Amino acid sequence: MNSVFTGKENCCGCSACQQICPASAIAMEPDKEGFLYPVINQAACIDCEQCVQVCPLIKEGNAKEPVFANAYAAKHKADDVKMTSTSGGAFTALSDYILKQNGVVYGVDFAENFKICHKKARTAPERDRFKISKYAQSDLKDTFADIETELSHGTPVLFTGTPCQTAGLRSFIGNHPAARNLYVCDIICYGIPSPLIWQEYLRHLEVKYGDKIESVHFRSKVFAWNRPNSNRNFMCTTKNCPQPHVEDDYYTLYFSARTIMRPSCSQCRFTDSRRAADITIADYWGIEKYMPEFMDSKGVSLILINSAKGKRLFEQVKQDLDYAERPATECLAEQQRLREPVKFPENRGQFWEDYYTHGFPYLIDKYVNNID
Repeated sequence: MNSVFTGKENCCGCSACQQICPASAIAMEPDKEGFLYPVINQAACIDCEQCVQVCPLIKEGNAKEPVFANAYAAKHKADDVKMTSTSGGAFTALSDYILKQNGVVYGVDFAENFKICHKKARTAPERDRFKISKYAQSDLKDTFADIETELSHGTPVLFTGTPCQTAGLRSFIGNHPAARNLYVCDIICYGIPSPLIWQEYLRHLEVKYGDKIESVHFRSKVFAWNRPNSNRNFMCTTKNCPQPHVEDDYYTLYFSARTIMRPSCSQCRFTDSRRAADITIADYWGIEKYMPEFMDSKGVSLILINSAKGKRLFEQVKQDLDYAERPATECLAEQQRLREPVKFPENRGQFWEDYYTHGFPYLIDKYVNNID
């Protein structure tokens, strides 16, 4: 095999190909934009084509469930859980149940220097590190293979990730006899930002404040949960100043400029109502319009039940939630990524040329501060 994919728009970086390779001939390596792609060691490749067969962008059906989900507005009954969650605490309810079954939970955490990667949790404190959104593509490393090992031992597993990652996992696990213990939860994903730009932004902040970044927090609930506040609220602390700094430059590059997302995001095959996950969670945007009595400034989750297994899991956790079944038309109206992929601006190519030529500070001036 010369390559697993035909073009960068046809690779979501899920790493299923790398993890399934029986010859260990594939490595995930970053390109100039910082996104990971499979690179084949031709000397080691045995041409078995398992990498192609497992790819969720090639595989027929993309592991999607065949019917539209049941939709719920939900919020955790514990206020402290809502305040430490990005939305309404649905993930905590789901993962609490798995942990109580002596299971493991896979989610996204910060590693050294705030690099973003998937990790495994066996305890609630470990799991809590997964609760807050992280806006850059996570490195899955050997997560799928590790999940397969846990399932082989009879361990209940909850995996959370983006839709393309969950499709990659479903394809990797396939008809494994222990897959009955695997619960897959995805998010409604706006698009995957570049890990390179995320690291550049952190360096930019350290120069700006003349200090080392000590902590970061996307979408803090210091301000009330709602669409304008949540989508622009990034806070960080530095080593010598524990008082949080509030920033929104990164959000401008991500949500407004739409210049830092993975090429495959503009042709995403998972931005519809048929999901590869058993359960989908997100913000219940618009709840103040559709059900004002359910509005909560601490956060409200959207839960989509996509499969019979997802329904069984929801039945086990709903006692921890206040919830109400809602018409699917509401989430379809408010969540654009249930209808279509993100559209890149015409200047995306110019953005990256500006980065290679002038560096990151120039991007802030030109694309955030509108100084050209």
